[in-house]
Amino acid sequence: MNLMGIAGWSGSGKTILVERLIPLLRADGWRVGVAKHAHHDFDPDIAGKDSHRFRRAGACAALAGSSRRWALIRELTDGEEEPDIWEHARRLTLEGGCDLILAEGFKRAAIPKLEVWRCELGRPLLSAEDLNFVGVVADSPPPEMRADLPLFSPEKTGEIAAFISARFRGGADAG
Repeated sequence: MNLMGIAGWSGSGKTILVERLIPLLRADGWRVGVAKHAHHDFDPDIAGKDSHRFRRAGACAALAGSSRRWALIRELTDGEEEPDIWEHARRLTLEGGCDLILAEGFKRAAIPKLEVWRCELGRPLLSAEDLNFVGVVADSPPPEMRADLPLFSPEKTGEIAAFISARFRGGADAG
């Protein structure tokens, strides 16, 4: 499964990076899916819409479908564990028809990840301790950065997309 995490502290630029990578990876032939780690009680459904009303009434899941798209909202039961990133990626692959999954957030997951880091946040470098990181995207060279990791400028999204593609296509740039 082609799964690449995009992780970092809040405010580091993860969402912007993912948003910029998607069209570049699509142009390279990938069918890109995105899994976003959200806070505990997020609600992607719109209050007042039928599917939201059905879930509020007690439905364990609500599916909205049209000739252009479908979406499934499923409630976890009491005591049911949150699915891990591999389960989310499996769903995006099998049900979403995706062949490359970008996982935004999931900073503690044991998956290959790029760290997005900004000096001005004053936060520690996650990749210094976590060997699952395969590269760093930073606005300036981070202190204590591991020597084995490539460093990318956040403005060089073409280079980052090429790195991701090469990693999953077995190219020389895969690192």
